[in-house]
Amino acid sequence: MTLTGERFAISAAGYSAEVSEVGAGLAGLWHDGVAVTVPTGADELPPKSTGCVLAPWPNRLRDGHYSFDGVDYQLALTEPATTTASHGFAKWTRWTCLEQTDSSALMQCDLVPQTGYPFEIRLHLLYRVDAEGLLVSAAATNTGQRPAPFGIGFHPYLDLADFPLAETELQIPAASVFSVDEQKIPVQKLPVAGTEFDLQRLRALGELRLDHGYADLTASAAIVQTTRRRIEMRWSKDFHNLQVFTPPQIASGRNAVAIEPMSCPANAFNSGDNLVRLEPEQRWSGEWSIRVVS
Repeated sequence: MTLTGERFAISAAGYSAEVSEVGAGLAGLWHDGVAVTVPTGADELPPKSTGCVLAPWPNRLRDGHYSFDGVDYQLALTEPATTTASHGFAKWTRWTCLEQTDSSALMQCDLVPQTGYPFEIRLHLLYRVDAEGLLVSAAATNTGQRPAPFGIGFHPYLDLADFPLAETELQIPAASVFSVDEQKIPVQKLPVAGTEFDLQRLRALGELRLDHGYADLTASAAIVQTTRRRIEMRWSKDFHNLQVFTPPQIASGRNAVAIEPMSCPANAFNSGDNLVRLEPEQRWSGEWSIRVVS
């Protein structure tokens, strides 16, 4: 078996995608045979968490520690460089494909109680492609007997191939950006107006490089545009934050822009910012999508 398990391929109306069994991650999205998201091989761990599902929390938790309903919890420090617990553990879980059609795949996993997170969450993801592109519908249900803290995020990298980052145009509809400390934990929310981080209007990145959380979203669509094409990413109101990342080549000779819809920002288990409190049997749901506009 490959490192990422079985691959579930779906296609329709010029779009095709692959979903991995391990992590239920987006292993690739293509339009007319051209990569829209950075594809990953079946026998490689997703570089920089490419395409991964980030649950039951996205991004980082300071020192892996948090309190919930008066109880202190300690998670494993999965990012030693920042001494944080990073990106949850759904991405290292083997998911079950409940149903597959030519154009869709329904994935499920149960997050079992464990040290630092003794809660029970059932996750469902429906990947579907049609003439409008890729739609991902996510749902989380508390199957346990007590309330649980919850957040989720997704990590698609929009593929630029060899197109230069400096010439790539980006639009992020957000009024605020987080400043972070040495652990990459948000410490202050600042208005983007008048700063280099103001991407509310489509503009070239130039020298700007990002690994920043955005908040106070003013619309539900972001755009990545080059002279070759325009890609639009949309999300439902259940996603309150975006992480935007412009890595210095995600693979040799390959550039990308990650636009990550998140239900809450980094360290939300401590800050409480947009943290979801799931009561027993309560369900959270949200959607996001990617399409090539031109």
